[in-house]
Amino acid sequence: MRKPSAAKNILFVMYDQLRFDYLSCAGHPHLHTPNFDRVAAMGVRFTNAYVQSPICGASRMSFYTGRYASSHGAQWNGFPLRVGEHTLGDHLRKVGMECCLIGKTHMKADAEGMARLGLAPDSIIGARQAECGFDAWVREDGLQACGPDGFYDEKRSPYNEYLRAKGYPSDNPWADFANAGIDQNGDMASGWMFANADKPANIREEDSETPWLTQKTIEYIDQAQGPWCAHVSFIKPHWPYIVPAPYHDMFNASHVPQPKRHDCERIDTHPVFDAHLNNKIGQAFHREDVRNKVIPAYMGLIKQCDDQLGLLLDHLEGAGLMKDTMIVLTSDHGDYLGDHWMGEKNLFHEPSVKIPLIIYDPSPKADGTRGTTCDALVESIDLAPTFVAFAGGQIPDHILEGRSLLPWLWGETPDWRRFAISEYDYSPTPQCEQLGLEPRDARLFMVFDGRFKLMHAEGGFRPMLFDLHNDPDEFIDLAKGDSHTAEIDRLYGYLAQWGRRLAQRVTKSEDDIKAMRGRSLRKGILPFLVDGSEVPEELTARYRGPAPKSYLKS
Repeated sequence: MRKPSAAKNILFVMYDQLRFDYLSCAGHPHLHTPNFDRVAAMGVRFTNAYVQSPICGASRMSFYTGRYASSHGAQWNGFPLRVGEHTLGDHLRKVGMECCLIGKTHMKADAEGMARLGLAPDSIIGARQAECGFDAWVREDGLQACGPDGFYDEKRSPYNEYLRAKGYPSDNPWADFANAGIDQNGDMASGWMFANADKPANIREEDSETPWLTQKTIEYIDQAQGPWCAHVSFIKPHWPYIVPAPYHDMFNASHVPQPKRHDCERIDTHPVFDAHLNNKIGQAFHREDVRNKVIPAYMGLIKQCDDQLGLLLDHLEGAGLMKDTMIVLTSDHGDYLGDHWMGEKNLFHEPSVKIPLIIYDPSPKADGTRGTTCDALVESIDLAPTFVAFAGGQIPDHILEGRSLLPWLWGETPDWRRFAISEYDYSPTPQCEQLGLEPRDARLFMVFDGRFKLMHAEGGFRPMLFDLHNDPDEFIDLAKGDSHTAEIDRLYGYLAQWGRRLAQRVTKSEDDIKAMRGRSLRKGILPFLVDGSEVPEELTARYRGPAPKSYLKS
């Protein structure tokens, strides 16, 4: 084992589609997650953390840039992050910290922008532009689906290469083994079909996705020379909802909670909400037989994630790195699982937009908050400035729109935000077409002040409004009537305030601008003077005295 480094490191772990309330430390009645709980006991669990978009790619780009979705512009899966956008890797390398990717990013490179600027994809800068600013230890976006038109993910799949090397006889063992079982007739039972969610995946558990990525992480840690930030991004518990034995039958229908949904949600339903709850995934999760198969598998996937997290934590301890390494556990969004008559994510109810966030800070300053919770309104963009501050850098707040969480970790009570924002651009979806919208109008915004949550929909629709103090399950849309116009107006005021933020002046900081003041005077630019007495004499010295020569006619 290598000698432990005294430098600070960051283990930034993201689970895809992990709900905030499917952890035992968050109160889940059946799912025991001792290793998530272990990190929560060492650090702080943030109970009001929200993503800046409930769709994978847009959410991740906000995590990685520290900027709102409308600031970085990559608002849907496959929308490229424009070339030159500052990312976590850029900020951390500036303060001497390596920043590597292990797993998924859902990043789409701005190939057109790179070509315009002459950036070769195989150069160091070009590769970082294509990998969301990370140096990729191993990139595996984890959706190796294949249909009549070819692979969904056209990039190389290290995980498929690993499975083929292990002897799984397929050109796509991700689909044929890792995410498929076997039915009673000996035929493949694909995880794409919810009916197969109760079957064990036809793969050795140690070869499945989560253990494989855990081992890749351990390989990285063992060779890394700190300080380092490792972004470990697991594809699970994201669908396909199928998990290998023994996790496939650890839970059953008796562990499935009643869905949080109410008949009143289907009366005078907001058109955008109605379009989503009646789409294909929504209709599937209306069925109890679907929920009774999918949710136990989802829980099994989380249990496997927790066990593998335990291996990572034990490895850090064994390597002597726990005392030097910040650990962050989070998710890119949640999963409705039938709540509010929906599946997947997309809208702004708590199961979709609220995420788990647990941070262990090894610094002595954090000793007083270990094992506590914090209910401040936190946004996913807060992690980037937190990491920069932890690494000893100065936060470039003209670029990063989030705020460092270190004061909360250190037991302080900083002046904090009054509301959280999330955005959802659903222009590529069938719901946009169904509602008769142009792509530019298929946009939603959430404003949440800790009690009242407003959803604004472009395209001429009314808003939605929920009071989470009196209606924590978000059943009653108060905007159906006219009794809460004051709250609606107040939240629209917050949205307008946020909309006026200074988001695009990223090349000059506040300090840069202050330092610029007066510089032109000292370089001889002296406009608007009457006789020169208005400025110090030294500034006009160059322009006084005898003329070198006269060309005037006498």
